[in-house]
Amino acid sequence: MSTVWKRPQPNKPLSNPRGCATTPYTTFDNSSTPKALEALLKPPAIPGLTDSLTDLSPTDWRTTLARLRQARLLAGADPHQPGHLDAHPLVREYFGDQLRRQRAEAWREGNRRLYEHYRALAPPLPENVRDMEPLFMAVVCGCRAGFYRDALHEVYLPRIQRGNTSFAANTLGARGALLSVLAYFFESDRWGSPVQAGVEGQRLNPEDQLLILMQAAVYLTATRGLAAPEARICYERAEPLCQSLGRPLLLGAALIGQWRYSLHTDKLTATLRIAERVHSLAQAQHDAGLLMEAYRALAATLFSLGDFEASRQYAMRAVQIWRSGNVPSYTPDPYTPVVACLCYLTLAEWHLGEIASGQATIAEAISLAKGLNGLPALAIALAWAAAFAQCQRNPAEVDRLATELIELSTRYHFAFWLPEGAIYRGWARSVSGDPAAGILWIEQGIRDLRATGTVLALPYFLGLRAEAFHLANRTSEALEAIKEAEEVVERSEEREWCAELHRLRGVLLAATGADKAQIEAAFGEAIRTAKQQKSISLMKRAEASHAEYRGQKRKR
Repeated sequence: MSTVWKRPQPNKPLSNPRGCATTPYTTFDNSSTPKALEALLKPPAIPGLTDSLTDLSPTDWRTTLARLRQARLLAGADPHQPGHLDAHPLVREYFGDQLRRQRAEAWREGNRRLYEHYRALAPPLPENVRDMEPLFMAVVCGCRAGFYRDALHEVYLPRIQRGNTSFAANTLGARGALLSVLAYFFESDRWGSPVQAGVEGQRLNPEDQLLILMQAAVYLTATRGLAAPEARICYERAEPLCQSLGRPLLLGAALIGQWRYSLHTDKLTATLRIAERVHSLAQAQHDAGLLMEAYRALAATLFSLGDFEASRQYAMRAVQIWRSGNVPSYTPDPYTPVVACLCYLTLAEWHLGEIASGQATIAEAISLAKGLNGLPALAIALAWAAAFAQCQRNPAEVDRLATELIELSTRYHFAFWLPEGAIYRGWARSVSGDPAAGILWIEQGIRDLRATGTVLALPYFLGLRAEAFHLANRTSEALEAIKEAEEVVERSEEREWCAELHRLRGVLLAATGADKAQIEAAFGEAIRTAKQQKSISLMKRAEASHAEYRGQKRKR
């Protein structure tokens, strides 16, 4: 029943974390250590589990192991790890499930002993992932034993997360491992349902349930993407708990989680209603931190709707609150509101024609994200810096930022930002003279982005795809990309790139020698939309393309 925790990737959740089973010789996904076996076999014997093993002589023990290996129930001896025992995962699963169902008391007592063993094995406050691994395993075994409150309040909070500092997540970047551990506080495969069982005095109370719901939602978002439905379920389940417990600030965090999911999956008018709820709550509470969250939500939603001036105003308000230096931190939101607001402010300034100001703003966002040690925040800053460089038609800078974003997202398994890095790299390669390679990057990035469940920014990325097709002389496919982008706009109401989509349609129609009225209508709609949205940059771009078309027509 003992084991060493299989060392996870720093930000990669273990596959099927609740499906790992336990037998008298192995558990989870790795071999049993002699010390863990010793903890299990110490007297008194565990009825139904170790009572036939405690009095075995060394010779009898070796004979037993040999027979198990001969029956292929136990893996061969590892010369590099003397005394370690291992078995095939299916063997562990079968016998572990059998033990859980038929000898529940033995299962709980064995896990209780392992809980005590692993929490004593680790340093009091581990400083790296390797030293933290026994504590991860202690939480797992504690939950299996029904000691949910002890596992939460004696190990997970004080030693793994170090209270409100979220040490394992923010310092070690072990969000995936944390998610695998948190899974044991929930009913099997039901992220929104904290366990209701537990031995006497060990059941999770409403405060405990709220805490694990909020933590799980954050790490589900970080590892599975901003449109992870499991995160939405956790945030929705947390909302009534916040209200019944009188926790308005955590209610704000739960609403922000719901807003983020809606931003990436729903119509923006519905998203705006959630943002307005957060704003009303923040005003009622007179809380600066929650007000920053509300301004971030409003700035992001209005930007996506194409209201760049209003977006800029809300983003600036959030940044001003941050600069006042009096902002409490009450939520482990990995997407730091001030960094996100600086990003929206950057692109709003670009649209409004304030290019130099946008350059300084995005530089501040990247610097601040690095200083706060917020890896997801750094990912969003790099992505928006790449978008800003793309808007300025600077492929070398886009490629540099895309490389940084890809490396960061690959290392920490950021499901949402990795595809964006691929798309930006593809655009940079396309406009730098290699559209064939660029299209491959863009296509893969869009496929991976769709796999996360998000629709946010798809019109923009499909516009980049259309441009790459055009550069490869695949104009009909480029027009199909524009059509698809406009269909996404219709469904999601995301309008910030509409003027550019109309302009690209005009360019593509002109390249195919289409009817003059269609071409003029496309350019006219691009200019009209840009003026309506006060996007000086897109209006100038559309006017330049229109003028070029007319100039070429006069020459012909």
